[in-house]
Amino acid sequence: MRLLLFSVVCLSLISFDATAALSDISKIYREVPTLGGLDVCFGGGCAEIRHVSINTQEWTQVVSVFAFKTDDATLERQQIADAVGMLEIIVGAKIGTSGDRAGTFSNSKFPDQLDCNDEAINTTTYMHLMQYYGLIKLHEAEDMRTRSFFFNGWPHTTAVMHEKATGERFAVDSWFYDNGVPATIVPFELWKSGYIPADSPVRRH
Repeated sequence: MRLLLFSVVCLSLISFDATAALSDISKIYREVPTLGGLDVCFGGGCAEIRHVSINTQEWTQVVSVFAFKTDDATLERQQIADAVGMLEIIVGAKIGTSGDRAGTFSNSKFPDQLDCNDEAINTTTYMHLMQYYGLIKLHEAEDMRTRSFFFNGWPHTTAVMHEKATGERFAVDSWFYDNGVPATIVPFELWKSGYIPADSPVRRH
């Protein structure tokens, strides 16, 4: 189970002994989220866990991202990326992470930041939520994955999904940009090779 790597990836913003227990993380990761209740992580290493709900007006904003029905998997991936950003805005306003900045390493002085572990778990939860309500048709969320190195030597974790028709896997990484920016979705093998978007603020950290 990939969660066994959780406490050593992406250099959590806080000491590892303050991260959530693996049993709590596993519960979040495996639960079926609904609009009436879902758990989200922040603070680095899932140190903080909040139970939130999403009201009808808020969910309508997410549904609107998928207003154009499509059989084009590339377009659906863009819709998923946009919806993850929309959910970050909605949830961020509820838990105080609206100001979450891209990356981890130079942002520890800012409150309520998310490291890549928080981002990967939350993004997986958001995709499960979209699947549960039938917004995602052509893809399916998988377990999150960790690559063995990052540009500065630290491992890095992402949410993952695959295209149902082809089996092609994609990283869905919401860590490269500030809260509310659409997630970065690229082929998993490209991501695994050490990919960082050229314009990501992470490159300047």
